[in-house]
Amino acid sequence: MNLRQVFVSVLMFGVAGLLLFMYLQAWIEEQHTESGEKLQQQIINQVQVCPSVGRTDPTQALLISLRWKPRNSHLARKAHTCQIGLHEDFTLPPPGTPRRAAWSRSTPPGLRKHKMAMSGSRHWWNKADPFSVVAASLVSQLSDQQKMSESPLSRFRGVYLPPALHPLNKTFIKGGKWKDVDSAQEKRRSFLRDFCKKYNSRKKLQTHLMHLVSRIYVEDRHKVLYCEVPKAGCSNWKRVLMVLNGLAASAHNISHDDVHYGKHLRKLDSYDLKGIYTRLNMYTKTIFVRDPMERLVSAFRDKFEHPNSYYHPVFGKAIIKKYRQNANEEALKTGSGVKFKEFIQYLLDSHRPVGMDIHWEQVSKLCYPCLINYDFIGKFETLEEDANYFLQLVGAPAELKFPKFKDRHSSDERTSAEVVRQYLKELSKEERQLTYDFYYLDYLMFNYTSPIV
Repeated sequence: MNLRQVFVSVLMFGVAGLLLFMYLQAWIEEQHTESGEKLQQQIINQVQVCPSVGRTDPTQALLISLRWKPRNSHLARKAHTCQIGLHEDFTLPPPGTPRRAAWSRSTPPGLRKHKMAMSGSRHWWNKADPFSVVAASLVSQLSDQQKMSESPLSRFRGVYLPPALHPLNKTFIKGGKWKDVDSAQEKRRSFLRDFCKKYNSRKKLQTHLMHLVSRIYVEDRHKVLYCEVPKAGCSNWKRVLMVLNGLAASAHNISHDDVHYGKHLRKLDSYDLKGIYTRLNMYTKTIFVRDPMERLVSAFRDKFEHPNSYYHPVFGKAIIKKYRQNANEEALKTGSGVKFKEFIQYLLDSHRPVGMDIHWEQVSKLCYPCLINYDFIGKFETLEEDANYFLQLVGAPAELKFPKFKDRHSSDERTSAEVVRQYLKELSKEERQLTYDFYYLDYLMFNYTSPIV
């Protein structure tokens, strides 16, 4: 065989191989497309059950869809939507509530015209809404154990709770001694409700459901939900909840460590979805707040002006390193001696060297007062009378009174308006204004007078 014949043979084999490759590629793509179309049709048939709830079991449809892991990228995105849950605008209606009626009742005023979007797609509420039916069916049909095991339910975002403001149950109130406290309470409730109507018409508060209730403590005996606001009497409130729950005979015998580290009290996010909704609808919900600047200064004094094995090495070191020029080695090593001005620089920094902390986080982000309709709004400025009136409302034992003692650093002067003024003198006018702006919502929600900055 000469060189020409060898060349022709190689060329023929090459052409044949190329043709075979092209044929196989076309066949594979055809099979992949057919398989993808079948899977897509299955997803449409079994997940988008809104128009035909009567013919398809929504519980099975959702559970089947959550188990699928299609390789096709387009289908994978659809399945990912099923696994993650819904867009932040999603509203979970109460079990058995008709779809449109549920939306109109559970959406805050001013939001009823908002479109509902599924994550990763554009299915509007008035065209297709498979998940609201599925989620409602799951809540009402699954057993408690099944509901606790279905993690996708806990991922729903933007869950708006019914905006109705329930009247306080005053069955246990006797005599007229609480008349002034009750009058103040109704004014606070009405003020917050009106504010939230206006605020929600401009902007929605969005969060994960479990984060929404993560600061709320539960006391089942007297059906109480208490949202913890640090530096507003929270330590003594948790002592009271422990007594109400039968965990202690007296609030005065409970140590600081037992209160904050003993884990004797259960939080609302530890319950399943049905347990959360039941308690939010049936229990008396309370929140105690404080003038934002007083609360901020109180937190700074507590965490940075006294020895602290957590806040100094974690927050103090990071604050001194970033905001103190020519910091000495001892300060950088221990994190002790943070100045109030440095602390405010950290607070206002959009690129903080260390994250936020509940002791100076805004109440609007701790307890979500425009999403959770608190039945009782107490204030630190009238702490004892508000707290004792609340205890009467929930039928607490007559001998149980709210503790008067200061939880820690009892020899220190309480953080008052005058103390706050002394600390604010360390700041520039711009820093004072920005600090006020940081807590702007808290000032508005709870009708506190803005400071002179």
